Amino acid sequence: MPASRFDFPESLARHGLDLSPTSIDTLQVNVGKLCNQACHHCHVDASPIRTEAMDRRTAERCIEVLAGHPGITKLDITGGAPELNTNFDWMVTEARKLGKHVMVRHNLTVQFDGNPRTGESKEHLPEFFAEHRCEVISSLPFYSQYFTDRQRGKGVFDKSIEGIRRLNDVGYGKPDSGLLLNLVYNPAGAFLPASQESLEADFKRELRNRSGLLFNSLYTITNMPIHRFREDLLRHGGYEEYMTKLVNAFNPDAAGGVMCRSLISVDYDGRLSDCDFNQMLDIPLDKAVPRSIFDWDFDAILHRRIVFADHCFGCTAGAGSSCGGTTA
Repeated sequence: MPASRFDFPESLARHGLDLSPTSIDTLQVNVGKLCNQACHHCHVDASPIRTEAMDRRTAERCIEVLAGHPGITKLDITGGAPELNTNFDWMVTEARKLGKHVMVRHNLTVQFDGNPRTGESKEHLPEFFAEHRCEVISSLPFYSQYFTDRQRGKGVFDKSIEGIRRLNDVGYGKPDSGLLLNLVYNPAGAFLPASQESLEADFKRELRNRSGLLFNSLYTITNMPIHRFREDLLRHGGYEEYMTKLVNAFNPDAAGGVMCRSLISVDYDGRLSDCDFNQMLDIPLDKAVPRSIFDWDFDAILHRRIVFADHCFGCTAGAGSSCGGTTA
């Protein structure tokens, strides 16, 4: 297969697309790779044995950047399980004092498992989220036990259902509460997700009828061909086939809405990347601009050249894929 078929910048040029940044409205911060789970598809390679964690100095610098830029209206905290970082509660509290909208990538089961290293309980999280009016974004591979446990581990489905119930109990997902609970779906294998709209309708119906649960929106996300998922594809000889599927499904409309045009990703040690996926592949910002949160230069970063690579085809295939679901 010609190398150019996996050449993302060439695809952009062929369609006459210039994907320059449009804004920086979101600071997405990965506070570490420690997690109570070790999911098969995890592009972060997070697990209970990871030790990488954002320290207080770096967390404080992130808050300083937020304080200095009213146009950055959102703090998106991810991990690992971000709640396992010792600075998590502080970051949420400080960001809310600044009037920022805080999103938390919450895996639901951490409410029950707690910290795998210290044993610290995290049962307070639903109330904490509600107190600070965080938007909670949680992965639920499917509304049945088999597919969820297959992707995320034995027992995850039952804990996830109970975690959603606890969030519902404090108001999340309920009409007029203003407490947003959004679920994330990604396929269990090497194929593109089905229609976000139809899947959302299915999830809402089944979770309501089976368990009496509510949520606001469902985000469909394409499996990115990096780290654990890429290794699994290579192990089974499916990498080239999957990449070809992504390339053939390239959608110019989806490309225009990719998240790197309005987001900056911060690693646990302060390094900056165009997106969470670039961060996990150790792809920093373009060398012409500051690459650390400690050297932050808003204007230079806003006018940077976004760094693209082969995996970017995952964000532009079909209806598109971003941290907020489809882009087209």
